[in-house]
Amino acid sequence: MRYVYLGIPLAPLLGALVAGLFGAFWPRLGRTACHTVAILGVAVSFVLSLVVLWDVTLNGAPPFDGAVYTWMVSDGIRFEIGFLIDRLTALMVTTVSFVSLMVHIYTIGYMHDDPGYNRFFAYIALFTFSMLMLVMSNNFLQLFFGWEAVGLVSYLLIGFWYTRESAIRANLKAFLVNRVGDFGFLLGIAAILAYFGSLDYADVFAAAPMARELTMSLWPGVEWPVLTVICVLLFIGAMGKSAQVPLHVWLPDSMEGPTPISALIHAATMVTAGIFMVARMSPLYELSEAALSLVLVVGAVTAFATGLLGIVQHDIKRVIAYSTLSQLGYMAVALGASAYAAAIFHLMTHAFFKALLFLAAGSVIIAMHHEQDMRKMGGLRRYMPVTYWTAVIGALALIGTPGFSGFYSKEHIIEAAHGAQRWGAEFAYWAVLAGVFVTALYTFRMFFLVFHGRERMDEHTRAHLRESPKVVTVPLVLLAIPSVAIGALTVQPLLFGGWFGEALRVAPEHDVLGRLAAHFEGALAFAAHAVQTPPFWLAAAGVATAAVVYLWRPALAGLAARVARPLYVALVHKYWADDFNEIVVAGGARALGRLLWKVGDVLVIDGALVNGTARLVGLAAVVARQVQTGYLYHYAFAMLVGLLAFVSWLLALTR
Repeated sequence: MRYVYLGIPLAPLLGALVAGLFGAFWPRLGRTACHTVAILGVAVSFVLSLVVLWDVTLNGAPPFDGAVYTWMVSDGIRFEIGFLIDRLTALMVTTVSFVSLMVHIYTIGYMHDDPGYNRFFAYIALFTFSMLMLVMSNNFLQLFFGWEAVGLVSYLLIGFWYTRESAIRANLKAFLVNRVGDFGFLLGIAAILAYFGSLDYADVFAAAPMARELTMSLWPGVEWPVLTVICVLLFIGAMGKSAQVPLHVWLPDSMEGPTPISALIHAATMVTAGIFMVARMSPLYELSEAALSLVLVVGAVTAFATGLLGIVQHDIKRVIAYSTLSQLGYMAVALGASAYAAAIFHLMTHAFFKALLFLAAGSVIIAMHHEQDMRKMGGLRRYMPVTYWTAVIGALALIGTPGFSGFYSKEHIIEAAHGAQRWGAEFAYWAVLAGVFVTALYTFRMFFLVFHGRERMDEHTRAHLRESPKVVTVPLVLLAIPSVAIGALTVQPLLFGGWFGEALRVAPEHDVLGRLAAHFEGALAFAAHAVQTPPFWLAAAGVATAAVVYLWRPALAGLAARVARPLYVALVHKYWADDFNEIVVAGGARALGRLLWKVGDVLVIDGALVNGTARLVGLAAVVARQVQTGYLYHYAFAMLVGLLAFVSWLLALTR
């Protein structure tokens, strides 16, 4: 199986190299050949992922943990490329490769007329390779490699249309914000190396219980538990990659990239890396209550606060982007509640229905001649039936409609937050519960504005409206199937059947899913019981509110904005987070730079040290030049004075 494991990441890498290098230096290769080899690479990866999933699930294969390449050995520490193949890895690689395959196929239609066609396929195949290397890693070195690689390729993809100033600003913003998180992440890895003397997961996890009492002094007189510091630093990295408040500001702006990469980044790859990493590190997080509470509270704030922002957006892709932020908050809440299986379960279901929604939005954008403002849409249902019905499925899954995939994962996250017994759990429960109403409201606001109501586009656009080609709609249908069925089929083994085994470790006193298992009577019974729970009625209220306000009484939207003016202004300005970053963070950095320039460089270095030295030499030369008059009697007089001084000194010595 070792060659199968190697083939999973290397197949997309090969596709990326062929599409990128040959597409650039051998133009005769052609678009068809480039997209064929890129899609073939990801398809091979998906098939091999299914083989691994079959092997670990049905054949009961034990986890594989081994190195495939040793980079170097320094001071007894091995720096290796290695794979950890267990059930968590198998689920992740299958999800990532399937969603990526759908995005690759969809890209043929969406990017058909783009001059950077070959380059785009090279980028997305390389992006898939980077994510697969991340989730398959068995050590922190390879984890960091995949972590930084997805960040680098996302920079290239967000700024793919580099002639747009907004795209360049967006990719630079994503790069810089992620560097903030990555700094914490790198410090966490450095602390692991310093205290555990190894970068291998197995060694670190085995030694973690013995390090529970270790402390470190971050500043004199204050001792911090080592494991808490490590977990917090690692989570700072996850806050950047998985866009948790306050490091969330880059993700909405990433919509400047083409829609296929929006789907890939937001559904199955980059933004889920942080969630996966924390779940993988469960043996460490279970030993730090403080770190888990931090994850819980940050996730709750992200789930509710960023969901509200989706209500006031007019760009169809930005609404879905804020939905992604909110759902990542739900996953973080599950992690903080020690319901790691629920977080990964929601990661999987979310990957399918969020990719579906993004690709459906892209289908709409194609039909609207790349118009993204929902205020210029409406009534598209009768023009685009396939896009409409697949978007219905994605929307119902997102709001947690009983029977759909998102229902099973989201409902158990809410129940886990309710049952968790740690600081911040009650706040998290009410935040994610209120988030159910908010999610339904912004989702169906978008849905009604785009597909229902009166047609608000211009006559030229209306005359050319038609359903997208099959290369676009077939991936929508294929993603719609798991968006409906995958939750009911997998909820029991993934959450209550111990399917993940030792891949996710939960302390007995933290096993909130174990307590929920006593009340679970099957997927159908759970869906039937949902009509008696608050989330169901909150979601129904959100859909009803969206229907009333955006279909039947549009004037109510303006009235609500006027009545709740302070809240509306705060949401429109995105809580002034961007303004704070621009004025305080970026402005402060620029002010510090000017201070160092004017005082440190100009005044001290150039003024005092460099130019000051030159001026001092010049001054000494001016003084010395005064005694060089050129008159002979001056020199004779100086010699006599010198001789007199010398004789006086000799007489003083002889006394």
